[in-house]
Amino acid sequence: MKALVINCSPVKTGATAEIVRIITEEISSRYETECICIDDYAFSFCKGCRTCHKTAKCIMEDDVQVIMNKFDQADIIVSVAPSYWADIPGQYKAFIDRCTPWCDTHEPYATIKEGKKGYAVALRTGPGMHECDRIIRSIEHFYGHLHIECAGHLGLTSIEYKENVGPRKDEILDLARMI
Repeated sequence: MKALVINCSPVKTGATAEIVRIITEEISSRYETECICIDDYAFSFCKGCRTCHKTAKCIMEDDVQVIMNKFDQADIIVSVAPSYWADIPGQYKAFIDRCTPWCDTHEPYATIKEGKKGYAVALRTGPGMHECDRIIRSIEHFYGHLHIECAGHLGLTSIEYKENVGPRKDEILDLARMI
């Protein structure tokens, strides 16, 4: 079985990347695991043309298809996202917007293989869980439209820097062991 772990932040060496590393290390003995950073891919914003509502294909050809091929190949998908103004980072949101061809709210729509499980991890610098909950809802809403079963999530507060992750490692490992 294959797992895809996504750093939804453009920062490749920060707290989000550290959480991705911890999860990847824990699950890699059970799954063939690939990690990606959303910022390593080039794609444009959705133009809102709705051509995909008729064709199940985007008019733009870029790295969205590359990422969706990884989604298709994976059995497990883990999205790890920090709070950017109380929601997922813009790079990941732009990716989600471009996944409209795979969205089940119109016919026809493109599909990925069924039977996938998705996990969401949210982190924020402040002490309240409200932003983490919003991020988790955004990711799980996206998963739902792709028919990815929401199988678990974790919200982590008071994490701003990579150094803040260590004291929370047990919580991260608990989620990773569920995967």
